[in-house]
Amino acid sequence: MAMKSTGVVRQLDTLGRIVVPIELRRTMDIGIKDMVEIFVEDDKIVLKKYHPACIFCGDARDVTPYKGKLVCKTCLAELAENKA
Repeated sequence: MAMKSTGVVRQLDTLGRIVVPIELRRTMDIGIKDMVEIFVEDDKIVLKKYHPACIFCGDARDVTPYKGKLVCKTCLAELAENKA
């Protein structure tokens, strides 16, 4: 996937923060108080809207908290099978 330039350049403030422009937040469906995940890829910093996912398979659908971790229903069923 090729990166697409937005033409937006921002300066870090004295605490190292930047503001993500409202146009980008709307485009990426990132609202106030939404969590953003930070990745590093080679010499790039990548921001992505955070979607909680299963700790075992990474699926973000139908996750349920289990002992402080998120687990999807499929993995919960497999764990129950292995426990029996």
